[in-house]
Amino acid sequence: MTKSKAAQTAPESRRAPRGKSPSASIGEASAGNGKVPRTARGERTLKKILDAALKEFGERGFAESSIVGITRRARVALGTFYTYFDSKEEVFRTLVRGLSEEIRICVAPALEQATDGLDAERRALVAFLKFVESHKQVYRLIDEAETVDPEGFRRHYEVTAARIEARLAAATERGELRTDQSPIGNEAIAWAVMGANVFLGLRFGVWGRAEPEEVAAVMNRLLRQGLAR
Repeated sequence: MTKSKAAQTAPESRRAPRGKSPSASIGEASAGNGKVPRTARGERTLKKILDAALKEFGERGFAESSIVGITRRARVALGTFYTYFDSKEEVFRTLVRGLSEEIRICVAPALEQATDGLDAERRALVAFLKFVESHKQVYRLIDEAETVDPEGFRRHYEVTAARIEARLAAATERGELRTDQSPIGNEAIAWAVMGANVFLGLRFGVWGRAEPEEVAAVMNRLLRQGLAR
């Protein structure tokens, strides 16, 4: 399987816009009530607020966080915060909504080099583990979303699992993976892969550290022995 054929079937393989880092995607999310910045300066200000909010929520938790704490970290006036958001709940929901897209943009370039479907999963896990190393706060954000933003919590995992399922379905269609006879086969496997990735990120990206390539190689051997023809 050539890398171009594998990449063509991966929905995430769209590149991030030129000149923008993967972490820019959260800043590109609309603010509360659709208050989209009208200028480049406004976009930069919104991103500063969102980055500061991620740190505030990640370090202090939602209950102990405050709008004043967010604006202090972002070095913006309190009134500037209310230009984009009506409450800390609103900025929290915006962060959760943008998280799965941020991860997609981070993973996408790695998928372009994949030689087959399971190599794509290996590369995706490496990229995710590297993302976690520099964004440890996302685990606390998502955990708290279960109570603060249940809809966003569920959507985050559903969207992530759907992307994995699409990659697995494409690999199955290419004859790389055996066809599961169950009507929920690829969906169940996708959720299992996502769950493994989440806990590998927690163990080796948040609680401790191991080389992402080594962790992903172990996981990939498990997938190949259990899934490959």
